[in-house]
Amino acid sequence: MPLEIGDQAPDFSLPDENGQIHRLSQYRGQKVVVYFYPKDDTPGCTKEACGIRDLFSQFTDNKIVVLGVNYDNAASHRKFKEKHNLPFHLLSDGDKSVSKQYDADGMFFPSRKTYLVDEEGILINIFENVNVLTHAEEILRYFESN
Repeated sequence: MPLEIGDQAPDFSLPDENGQIHRLSQYRGQKVVVYFYPKDDTPGCTKEACGIRDLFSQFTDNKIVVLGVNYDNAASHRKFKEKHNLPFHLLSDGDKSVSKQYDADGMFFPSRKTYLVDEEGILINIFENVNVLTHAEEILRYFESN
């Protein structure tokens, strides 16, 4: 059954680009963006990630944590992050379990989908039709208006 706005965001435990484990529940008390994207260092995914990077000070000013998730491994994430100076963590969902929980799993790549989570761990918005060029602005606009 797909997740809906108002649901408790499923907790997860995934390694980042350095192998450090991140649990969604460790960010309770903070707003969190969990964005699923298909593949490191591909044109659309790079535009989406760099859009968030370019506005990252606004995310941090609003105390918003950003976590990118896909099937790529830590080495791929590290290379992508370093190449584009991405200031947020990229998490590896190699077994696709978290992508499945969040209805973002695809056969070869995760779907491009973003979940906004409030300070209590509740899903407050879901973006399914993501425009990679304006997505960062859309996320910030949503948080600023709610």
